[in-house]
Amino acid sequence: MTKLAKSMTLAKSMTVKQFDNGYWYAVEIKAFADEIGIPAASRLRKDELEELIKHFLRTGLVKNPTRKTLSRSGVRDVERGLSLKLPVVSYTNDKETKDFIEKEALKIAPNLKRKSGARYRLNRWREQQIDNGIKITYRDLVRQYVRLNQVQGKFPQAPSGRYINFLSDFLAGEKHATRESALKAWQQLKQAEIPKTYREWKKKFGKSGA
Repeated sequence: MTKLAKSMTLAKSMTVKQFDNGYWYAVEIKAFADEIGIPAASRLRKDELEELIKHFLRTGLVKNPTRKTLSRSGVRDVERGLSLKLPVVSYTNDKETKDFIEKEALKIAPNLKRKSGARYRLNRWREQQIDNGIKITYRDLVRQYVRLNQVQGKFPQAPSGRYINFLSDFLAGEKHATRESALKAWQQLKQAEIPKTYREWKKKFGKSGA
């Protein structure tokens, strides 16, 4: 298997497979998104930009971001005074807003324990509602936060967190695995032209070890 050259960069002529099999840092993704003309690239998450870039590589066309929250401007919700009946219009991930949601959630479920990944999924749920034209209030956010924290077992892995997902799977799947060996294996995987998953690393490098 050939390896990616250190000098390899994102290019308009590359295929989606080449893009998926490479590993690109957020700064590279944002710079390439700017180059091909994706609007508001600096305000989009890495996973959102990756999907827009793949659309461009498949079609040669630039697709506008669909997230309606990008167009929100004016007074932030937190400046209007947070309350359960307040409509979600200009949400911000600041400490005051997070503390408000946490405090109100504990009123519903006093023994609620924060579950890893719940806030990330709450933000994605909120964006989805707004993008679909569904009006929500902070009461809706609090209730959804409670539901997410009460989910049994682990959340499905987010497809964009390839590094985090790999480390988690490696540490769970390899006997006597350490963080050091997981990081070494990740470096191997980053350089190989294969999907960035533990399963693919295992097929390619597993016999020789990390």
